[in-house]
Amino acid sequence: MKFNRLKRTLFLLLWIVLPLLTFGNAQQDALFVKGNNAYAKARYKEALDTYQKIVSQGYNSAAVYFNMGNASYKLDDIPSALLYYEKAHKISPSDEDINFNIRFVNSKTSDKIEEVPDFFLSVWFKSVILSISANALSILSLAFVLSGSAFLMVYFFANAMLIKKSSFFTAVILFFLGILSVFILNRQAGYFEDHHQGIIFSSTVTVKSEPAETSRSLFVIHEGAKVDILDKNNAWIKVKLANGNEGWMRLSDLKEI
Repeated sequence: MKFNRLKRTLFLLLWIVLPLLTFGNAQQDALFVKGNNAYAKARYKEALDTYQKIVSQGYNSAAVYFNMGNASYKLDDIPSALLYYEKAHKISPSDEDINFNIRFVNSKTSDKIEEVPDFFLSVWFKSVILSISANALSILSLAFVLSGSAFLMVYFFANAMLIKKSSFFTAVILFFLGILSVFILNRQAGYFEDHHQGIIFSSTVTVKSEPAETSRSLFVIHEGAKVDILDKNNAWIKVKLANGNEGWMRLSDLKEI
Protein backbone atom coordinates (compact mmCIF):
# COMPACT_ATOMS: atom_id res chain seq x y z
CA MET A 1 0.00 0.00 0.00
CA LYS A 2 2.75 2.45 0.96
CA PHE A 3 4.74 1.56 -2.17
CA ASN A 4 1.72 2.20 -4.41
CA ARG A 5 1.18 5.55 -2.69
CA LEU A 6 4.82 6.44 -3.30
CA LYS A 7 4.53 5.50 -6.98
CA ARG A 8 1.43 7.67 -7.38
CA THR A 9 3.22 10.60 -5.76
CA LEU A 10 6.25 10.23 -8.03
CA PHE A 11 4.05 10.02 -11.14
CA LEU A 12 2.27 13.19 -10.01
CA LEU A 13 5.59 15.01 -9.62
CA LEU A 14 6.70 13.91 -13.08
CA TRP A 15 3.36 15.00 -14.57
CA ILE A 16 3.85 18.47 -13.06
CA VAL A 17 7.54 18.83 -13.96
CA LEU A 18 7.75 17.43 -17.50
CA PRO A 19 5.98 20.42 -19.08
CA LEU A 20 8.61 22.67 -17.49
CA LEU A 21 11.35 20.85 -19.41
CA THR A 22 9.79 21.56 -22.83
CA PHE A 23 11.76 24.10 -24.83
CA GLY A 24 10.75 26.22 -27.80
CA ASN A 25 7.76 25.70 -30.06
CA ALA A 26 7.01 24.44 -33.55
CA GLN A 27 7.21 27.88 -35.18
CA GLN A 28 10.64 28.66 -33.73
CA ASP A 29 11.92 25.19 -34.64
CA ALA A 30 10.68 25.68 -38.22
CA LEU A 31 12.41 29.07 -38.44
CA PHE A 32 15.62 27.60 -37.08
CA VAL A 33 15.58 24.83 -39.71
CA LYS A 34 14.78 27.41 -42.41
CA GLY A 35 17.72 29.56 -41.30
CA ASN A 36 20.04 26.56 -41.28
CA ASN A 37 18.95 25.58 -44.79
CA ALA A 38 19.57 29.12 -46.06
CA TYR A 39 23.02 29.12 -44.41
CA ALA A 40 23.87 25.75 -45.97
CA LYS A 41 23.05 27.26 -49.40
CA ALA A 42 25.33 30.26 -48.67
CA ARG A 43 22.35 32.65 -48.42
CA TYR A 44 23.81 34.20 -45.30
CA LYS A 45 21.71 37.39 -45.24
CA GLU A 46 18.52 35.34 -45.51
CA ALA A 47 19.74 33.02 -42.77
CA LEU A 48 20.57 35.96 -40.49
CA ASP A 49 17.14 37.55 -41.07
CA THR A 50 15.45 34.24 -40.28
CA TYR A 51 17.38 33.78 -37.03
CA GLN A 52 16.55 37.39 -36.13
CA LYS A 53 12.84 36.53 -36.34
CA ILE A 54 13.36 33.88 -33.66
CA VAL A 55 15.10 36.38 -31.37
CA SER A 56 12.40 39.01 -32.01
CA GLN A 57 9.85 36.55 -30.62
CA GLY A 58 11.65 36.68 -27.28
CA TYR A 59 13.40 33.32 -27.61
CA ASN A 60 17.02 33.44 -26.45
CA SER A 61 19.11 30.47 -27.51
CA ALA A 62 22.87 29.96 -27.60
CA ALA A 63 22.48 27.94 -30.81
CA VAL A 64 20.53 30.73 -32.53
CA TYR A 65 23.01 33.44 -31.50
CA PHE A 66 25.92 31.19 -32.48
CA ASN A 67 24.48 30.71 -35.97
CA MET A 68 23.81 34.45 -36.21
CA GLY A 69 27.48 35.01 -35.42
CA ASN A 70 28.49 32.53 -38.13
CA ALA A 71 26.24 34.21 -40.70
CA SER A 72 27.54 37.67 -39.76
CA TYR A 73 31.13 36.48 -40.11
CA LYS A 74 30.36 35.10 -43.58
CA LEU A 75 28.98 38.56 -44.43
CA ASP A 76 32.29 40.11 -43.26
CA ASP A 77 30.50 41.89 -40.41
CA ILE A 78 33.06 41.32 -37.65
CA PRO A 79 31.42 43.51 -34.94
CA SER A 80 28.04 41.79 -35.38
CA ALA A 81 29.70 38.36 -35.37
CA LEU A 82 31.39 39.15 -32.05
CA LEU A 83 28.19 40.61 -30.62
CA TYR A 84 26.21 37.46 -31.37
CA TYR A 85 28.99 35.12 -30.23
CA GLU A 86 29.18 37.04 -26.94
CA LYS A 87 25.40 36.78 -26.53
CA ALA A 88 25.69 33.03 -27.07
CA HIS A 89 28.54 32.92 -24.54
CA LYS A 90 26.33 34.53 -21.87
CA ILE A 91 23.80 31.72 -22.31
CA SER A 92 26.31 28.89 -22.63
CA PRO A 93 29.67 30.09 -21.23
CA SER A 94 31.32 26.67 -21.26
CA ASP A 95 30.64 25.92 -24.95
CA GLU A 96 34.04 25.39 -26.58
CA ASP A 97 32.79 26.09 -30.12
CA ILE A 98 31.48 29.50 -29.02
CA ASN A 99 34.64 30.33 -27.10
CA PHE A 100 36.85 29.24 -30.01
CA ASN A 101 34.93 31.43 -32.47
CA ILE A 102 35.18 34.41 -30.12
CA ARG A 103 38.94 34.00 -29.97
CA PHE A 104 39.20 33.42 -33.73
CA VAL A 105 37.10 36.46 -34.73
CA ASN A 106 38.88 38.62 -32.14
CA SER A 107 42.11 37.84 -34.00
CA LYS A 108 40.57 39.59 -37.02
CA THR A 109 40.05 42.90 -35.19
CA SER A 110 42.46 45.85 -35.31
CA ASP A 111 43.00 46.24 -31.56
CA LYS A 112 45.11 43.62 -29.78
CA ILE A 113 44.36 44.44 -26.15
CA GLU A 114 46.22 42.47 -23.51
CA GLU A 115 44.17 41.65 -20.44
CA VAL A 116 45.35 42.58 -16.97
CA PRO A 117 45.93 39.22 -15.22
CA ASP A 118 43.42 38.42 -12.47
CA PHE A 119 44.21 37.02 -9.03
CA PHE A 120 44.35 33.21 -9.31
CA LEU A 121 41.41 32.72 -6.92
CA SER A 122 39.28 35.01 -9.10
CA VAL A 123 40.28 32.99 -12.17
CA TRP A 124 39.38 29.74 -10.40
CA PHE A 125 36.02 31.07 -9.16
CA LYS A 126 35.17 32.36 -12.64
CA SER A 127 36.02 28.99 -14.19
CA VAL A 128 33.71 27.24 -11.69
CA ILE A 129 30.66 29.48 -12.14
CA LEU A 130 31.03 29.50 -15.94
CA SER A 131 31.68 25.77 -16.26
CA ILE A 132 28.05 24.95 -17.12
CA SER A 133 25.22 26.78 -18.86
CA ALA A 134 22.34 28.47 -17.03
CA ASN A 135 19.81 26.13 -18.67
CA ALA A 136 21.75 23.07 -17.57
CA LEU A 137 22.07 24.45 -14.03
CA SER A 138 18.32 25.09 -13.89
CA ILE A 139 17.55 21.53 -15.00
CA LEU A 140 20.14 20.07 -12.61
CA SER A 141 18.83 22.03 -9.62
CA LEU A 142 15.28 20.89 -10.38
CA ALA A 143 16.39 17.29 -10.87
CA PHE A 144 18.38 17.28 -7.60
CA VAL A 145 15.47 18.73 -5.59
CA LEU A 146 12.93 16.33 -7.10
CA SER A 147 15.24 13.36 -6.56
CA GLY A 148 15.88 14.50 -3.00
CA SER A 149 12.14 14.78 -2.42
CA ALA A 150 11.66 11.25 -3.77
CA PHE A 151 14.29 9.82 -1.40
CA LEU A 152 12.78 11.80 1.46
CA MET A 153 9.42 10.14 0.76
CA VAL A 154 11.18 6.75 0.75
CA TYR A 155 12.55 7.69 4.18
CA PHE A 156 9.08 8.47 5.52
CA PHE A 157 7.40 5.38 4.05
CA ALA A 158 10.14 2.75 4.43
CA ASN A 159 10.06 0.29 7.35
CA ALA A 160 13.60 -1.09 7.22
CA MET A 161 16.04 1.02 9.24
CA LEU A 162 18.87 0.59 6.70
CA ILE A 163 16.66 1.90 3.89
CA LYS A 164 15.48 4.81 6.04
CA LYS A 165 19.03 5.83 6.88
CA SER A 166 20.42 5.52 3.36
CA SER A 167 17.45 7.33 1.81
CA PHE A 168 17.67 10.15 4.38
CA PHE A 169 21.37 10.80 3.78
CA THR A 170 20.91 10.48 0.02
CA ALA A 171 18.11 13.07 0.21
CA VAL A 172 20.36 15.43 2.21
CA ILE A 173 23.15 15.10 -0.39
CA LEU A 174 20.74 15.69 -3.29
CA PHE A 175 19.19 18.74 -1.60
CA PHE A 176 22.69 20.10 -1.00
CA LEU A 177 23.58 19.60 -4.67
CA GLY A 178 20.34 21.32 -5.65
CA ILE A 179 21.16 24.31 -3.43
CA LEU A 180 24.72 24.36 -4.81
CA SER A 181 23.38 24.41 -8.38
CA VAL A 182 21.09 27.34 -7.54
CA PHE A 183 24.01 29.15 -5.90
CA ILE A 184 26.23 28.70 -8.98
CA LEU A 185 23.36 29.81 -11.22
CA ASN A 186 22.91 32.91 -9.08
CA ARG A 187 26.63 33.72 -9.15
CA GLN A 188 26.74 33.22 -12.92
CA ALA A 189 23.85 35.65 -13.40
CA GLY A 190 25.58 38.08 -11.02
CA TYR A 191 28.84 37.78 -12.95
CA PHE A 192 27.26 38.77 -16.26
CA GLU A 193 25.29 41.54 -14.58
CA ASP A 194 28.45 42.96 -12.99
CA HIS A 195 30.36 42.58 -16.27
CA HIS A 196 28.08 44.67 -18.44
CA GLN A 197 29.85 44.80 -21.79
CA GLY A 198 29.52 46.04 -25.34
CA ILE A 199 31.08 45.77 -28.80
CA ILE A 200 32.39 48.80 -30.71
CA PHE A 201 30.57 49.21 -34.06
CA SER A 202 32.13 52.42 -35.38
CA SER A 203 35.29 52.06 -37.46
CA THR A 204 37.26 54.43 -35.19
CA VAL A 205 36.33 55.78 -31.74
CA THR A 206 38.26 58.40 -29.80
CA VAL A 207 37.79 57.85 -26.08
CA LYS A 208 37.59 61.04 -24.02
CA SER A 209 38.48 61.97 -20.45
CA GLU A 210 34.98 63.42 -19.82
CA PRO A 211 31.54 62.99 -21.42
CA ALA A 212 32.06 65.94 -23.79
CA GLU A 213 33.52 66.39 -27.27
CA THR A 214 35.77 69.20 -26.03
CA SER A 215 37.39 67.05 -23.34
CA ARG A 216 40.87 65.59 -23.66
CA SER A 217 41.35 62.59 -25.97
CA LEU A 218 42.80 59.55 -24.18
CA PHE A 219 43.10 56.76 -26.73
CA VAL A 220 41.54 55.34 -29.89
CA ILE A 221 39.76 52.02 -30.34
CA HIS A 222 38.30 50.39 -33.42
CA GLU A 223 35.32 48.29 -34.46
CA GLY A 224 35.08 44.86 -32.88
CA ALA A 225 36.74 45.85 -29.60
CA LYS A 226 34.95 44.63 -26.47
CA VAL A 227 34.62 47.04 -23.54
CA ASP A 228 33.22 46.92 -20.03
CA ILE A 229 30.45 49.43 -19.45
CA LEU A 230 30.97 51.34 -16.21
CA ASP A 231 28.58 54.30 -16.36
CA LYS A 232 26.19 56.26 -18.59
CA ASN A 233 25.62 59.99 -18.95
CA ASN A 234 22.93 60.86 -21.50
CA ALA A 235 24.46 60.13 -24.92
CA TRP A 236 27.82 59.19 -23.40
CA ILE A 237 29.05 55.98 -21.85
CA LYS A 238 32.07 55.27 -19.66
CA VAL A 239 34.00 52.20 -20.74
CA LYS A 240 36.96 50.17 -19.56
CA LEU A 241 39.27 48.05 -21.70
CA ALA A 242 40.73 44.69 -20.70
CA ASN A 243 44.09 46.40 -20.15
CA GLY A 244 42.57 48.75 -17.56
CA ASN A 245 42.27 51.91 -19.69
CA GLU A 246 39.08 53.91 -19.01
CA GLY A 247 37.30 56.81 -20.64
CA TRP A 248 34.10 58.18 -22.18
CA MET A 249 32.70 57.56 -25.64
CA ARG A 250 29.48 58.11 -27.56
CA LEU A 251 26.77 55.55 -26.77
CA SER A 252 25.85 55.38 -30.45
CA ASP A 253 29.30 53.90 -31.28
CA LEU A 254 28.59 50.75 -29.30
CA LYS A 255 26.05 47.92 -29.05
CA GLU A 256 25.49 46.30 -25.68
CA ILE A 257 25.87 42.56 -25.34
